[in-house]
Formats: sequence, C-alpha cells, structure tokens
Amino acid sequence: MKQDNFNLSKYNFEKIVDLIIRLGILSLLLMWCYAILKPFILILIWSVVIAIAIYPIHNTFVKIFRGRKSIATIVLISLLLSIIIIPSGLILYSLYEGLNYFQQIYAAGKPLIPSPAGNTANWPSIAKPIIDFWQLSSDNLQEVILKYSDQVKEYGTWLLMTLAGLGQGIIYFSISIIIAGFLLIYSDSSVVISRKIFRKIAGSNGDNFVSITIITIRNVIKGVFGVAVIQAVMAGIGFFVAGVPFAGLWTILCLILAIVQVGLAPIVIPVAIYMFSVSSTTSAVILAIWLAIALLSDNVLKPILLGRNAPAPMMVIFIGSIGGFVYNGFIGLFLGAIVLTIGYKLLMIWLEIDTEIEH
Repeated sequence: MKQDNFNLSKYNFEKIVDLIIRLGILSLLLMWCYAILKPFILILIWSVVIAIAIYPIHNTFVKIFRGRKSIATIVLISLLLSIIIIPSGLILYSLYEGLNYFQQIYAAGKPLIPSPAGNTANWPSIAKPIIDFWQLSSDNLQEVILKYSDQVKEYGTWLLMTLAGLGQGIIYFSISIIIAGFLLIYSDSSVVISRKIFRKIAGSNGDNFVSITIITIRNVIKGVFGVAVIQAVMAGIGFFVAGVPFAGLWTILCLILAIVQVGLAPIVIPVAIYMFSVSSTTSAVILAIWLAIALLSDNVLKPILLGRNAPAPMMVIFIGSIGGFVYNGFIGLFLGAIVLTIGYKLLMIWLEIDTEIEH
C-alpha cells in the first residue's frame, strides 16, 4: 500500500514538474514575442481598428470592381492615404510658415504679437481686460511671459509634445492604413481567427463579444472621430480662407478638443474675436458665422451618424482620449478612446450576463 502511494506521489510530482516546465517555456516564448512586437503594437492595434471601421466601405469597392478584392483594396487604401497625407502636409506647412514668419518679425525687431486695432475701441467695456492684456503682450511680451511663466511652461510643454507627436502620428496612421489593407484582403480568415480568440476568452459569449466590439469601434469612429474630423476641417477651411495666423495649429487644436468632447469653442471664439480686431467687419462676420456653424454642427452630425445610440458616456471617451494621449502620444488620443469604450461596453455586457444568470 505504501509502495502504491509512493508511486502515485512520484507520478504526481513528475506531472507537476512537467507542467511547470511547459508553462515556463510558454511564458518565455510569449514574453519574447511581446518584446519583438512591442514597437509595433500600437500600429497593429490601429490597423485592426481601421480595417474594422472601413470594412463596409471595402465591400462596396469590391462590388464596384466586380469582386476583384486586391484592386479594390489598393484603390481604397490609396484614397485613404491621400486623405491623411495631403491635409497633414498642408497643416505642417502652415505651421512651418507661421514659425518662419515669427522668426522674421523677431529679427526685424517688431512685436511678435500685433497691438489691438483701432476698432477695438468700440468693443463693450466687458472686453477691456482682454484688450489690456493684448496690449501688454504686444508692448512687452517678455514681461507677460515672466509674469505667467508657470502657465507658459505648462502649456508650452504640452503644445510642443503635441506637435512632436503629430509627425509621428501621421507616420503611424499611414503605416496602419497599409497594414489594414492586407487585413482586408485576408478578411475572411481574419474574422475566423478573431472569433476563435474571443471564444477561447469568453466561451459561449465569444461571438456576442465580437459583434459588440465591431459595433463599438464603428460607432466611435463615426460618432466621435468622424464628427471631430468634419468639425476640424470646417474650422480649418475658415482659418485658411480668412488668413488666420497659424491656421494649421488652430486646426490641430480644434481636432484634439473635438475628439475629447470639449468642443471647438476655446479656439474658434478667441480667433473670431481676434479677426474682428484686425480684419474688415464683413470678413470677420462671415468667418464668425462659418465658425458658429462648425461649432454647432455636432448637434446635427451625431444624430445622423449614430441615431440615438451613443457609443459610451462622454466621460469615458474623454478619459480614454486624455489617458491615451498621455500614455501613447498623438495616436493614443484616438486609440485610448476606442479601447476604453470597448472595455466599457464589454464590461456592461458582462455585468448583464451575470445578472441574467442570477435571476
């Protein structure tokens, strides 16, 4: 009897050691794979998001090209790349021109910030502090910078990080779009693999989680990023046509504020006020009306693109965008909102499943 127990204990010990060795090798292999893929993880995740978001459009292109998936994908990806690269190039060129203009003004010994124009004298008295601050900044910018050094340092650092991440973000977007094209070409096998992964993780609810994830991604893209891009483009057109200084910078900031659900008001209102003081009344009024339309357009666009189904509470999208930006830079501004929204939706579905089981 003791001999049988000894043999059984020895057998169990060997099985445990064998299991530990296998798990150790598997863990080592997974960590090694993660280390290799780590530089590309953001790009790969964004590629999957893009592929899911544009899949319905891709199907339309395939029908147009009579089932020739490769040609349809190449045309669609080329179109998307041109939509990303051309406007980005114009914005970056605008930033370069603005900085070059400031350098020329500084070299000539002129004030970097123009003084308030004469028509500001007709502004209501409530605007006097703004005009006084504006005049002080024009007369002695160095004094203003020293007086508000902490704020200038804080917001200046944030702005430099944003601009530095912009170029990297454009490159990441471009590479992700190209990879998304390959995913679309092999979309049938990609769907099968995705469903298998979710079934392994969530069991019988795997297919439901796949559907929720796809719907959530498309809703966020349409209802958050789509609206933000449209608003930023509208504001940018107004800035460029009206000749607003640093039009590219204000367009980027409008895009960021629209994504985090703050809105365009912190940018377009000061710009409109500035243009009333330096341009003709007619031009300023036209610009103000156009910017007001851009500012309020989300009230029309979101119901059209989403109906009554918001992808998530505004706070979830806000935290996701800000957290993603802090953690992963400019591209994280987009991915953070998507990932946190997906997590929120899956958590809500999971809680509902548990509630149904209890009842």
